[in-house]
Amino acid sequence: MKLYVLILSIMILAVSLPGFTYAGHHHMVIPYEKQALGSKFTMPLPAGGDLRHHITSDDPPYKTWELWPGKGKMYTGTKPHGALLTTYVNDIAFKSLNKKKGFRNNSIIVKENYTPEKKLAAVTVMYKVKGYDSAEGDWFWAKYDPNFDILAEGKVKGCVACHGSVKSNDYVFTGKVK
Repeated sequence: MKLYVLILSIMILAVSLPGFTYAGHHHMVIPYEKQALGSKFTMPLPAGGDLRHHITSDDPPYKTWELWPGKGKMYTGTKPHGALLTTYVNDIAFKSLNKKKGFRNNSIIVKENYTPEKKLAAVTVMYKVKGYDSAEGDWFWAKYDPNFDILAEGKVKGCVACHGSVKSNDYVFTGKVK
C-alpha cells in the first residue's frame, strides 16, 4: 500500500509540475474596468517588462492606437523628451481625453521621443494604475531605449518632479485633460 501511495504521489507531481512551471512564468495581468471597453480585457502589472509586452506585443500594439488629438506624428517637442514627438493613447485614455475629467484607471500614454534627425531616441510611457502612487496621481512611469530595453521604471523621480508641475492637469503637458 505504501508503494502504491508513493507511486501515485510521484505521478501526480510529474503531471502537475509543468503547469506550476508555466504559471510561474505566465504574463501577469490585471483586468480592465468592465465598463471601459464593454468587455473584459487584461492590463499589465505596473512593471516595465509587463508594460513593454502589453504595448508592443498584445493586440493591438500601441502603434495602432489613436494619436493624441490635434498633435499628429512628429510634432515639435521639448526637453527632456526630444525635438520631435509622437504620442499614442490607448482607448481608455482617448475616451478620458474627450471627457476632460482627467485620465481613468488603465489609461496608457506612449510617447516616442525623436532626435532632430527623426531618429527614435527613446519611448516614454505613463500608465495610470489605481492605488499605485496615490500621492502622485497613480501614474507608473517607464522609459525604454529604441530596442525597448528598460532605462527607468516605477516612481521615477525625474518624471514625477517635472510632471508634478502640472498636477492640476493630471500630470500631463501634452494637452488639456481637465
